[in-house]
Amino acid sequence: MKMGHLTLFWGKNTEDIFPGWSGGSFCSYLFGLIWVFLLSFMVERLSHTKFIKQGTNHVVAGLLQTLMYATRVALAYLVMLAVMSFNVGVLLASVGGYAVGFLVYGSQVFRKADFIQYEESSDIPPLNC
Repeated sequence: MKMGHLTLFWGKNTEDIFPGWSGGSFCSYLFGLIWVFLLSFMVERLSHTKFIKQGTNHVVAGLLQTLMYATRVALAYLVMLAVMSFNVGVLLASVGGYAVGFLVYGSQVFRKADFIQYEESSDIPPLNC
């Protein structure tokens, strides 16, 4: 049985997404970092989206909310599992994905209208600890 790292480390020889992932080359390591970045970016995208239109049937709206919530939680758990590889590059890729996702979808940088304080900005509740 192979034991993983128990402290943060930097290097391309890591199993960051799936056990058995051939992480020996720089290209596969870079692909893994991009994958983790995109996963965390998508979590932020789902956290700040409004797909459900006004007047949608409440049953359909509830099912869509549940589907979006389950997808967001699944993606967030995949990011968490990748970070548990204790690779600093993977950690930075995940934080970068969350940060860029928030910058694009959650902050006021790209909003055309003024921010309304109590307006619901998403169809699903925010991620809370």
